[in-house]
Amino acid sequence: MTPESPGESSPAPGTEPAPGLSPEDLLAVLPRLTRLSSAFNKGRLVERAAEAAGPHLDRPAVGVLVTLLAAGEPLRIGEIADRMQVVGPHVTRQVQNLEKHRLVRRVTDPLDRRASLVEPTETGDEAAHRYVATLLGWFAEVLADWPRQDREDLLRLLARFADDVAARLAAPEEEAGNMP
Repeated sequence: MTPESPGESSPAPGTEPAPGLSPEDLLAVLPRLTRLSSAFNKGRLVERAAEAAGPHLDRPAVGVLVTLLAAGEPLRIGEIADRMQVVGPHVTRQVQNLEKHRLVRRVTDPLDRRASLVEPTETGDEAAHRYVATLLGWFAEVLADWPRQDREDLLRLLARFADDVAARLAAPEEEAGNMP
């Protein structure tokens, strides 16, 4: 490192841009992410999709059903929690509520008879599909006029960005660059 010149300040720890990216490049992304988040929240996109899924479903409950749908197989509570990036007790409460509404059921784990797995009932599976169809339909409308290459680029880059953000957040604090 070089000593600072008088009047210059060094960036805060963990805020140095990646090679080839200026702070201005990165700063230009923040308003767009904020605008996107605000649009989803103000438009109540997730809430409307949850309402389409079923009258007794809130966002966390639908998250459990969609996680099971994406898995394509019954999962343990801990596996659901890991995939949703939440703590186990949160999932346990959601599963109990979903059981009460007959949207999921517990089945014996064939590999460990002492443990149970959670699987959607037919009604729960239908609710998850309605939720996903509502979201996908909305996004399909937004992207309908985009050229095919732009849609493919968006999907590829968004998947990469989401994976990299999740991996970065899952890294121990000292590896994650001392995030605030």
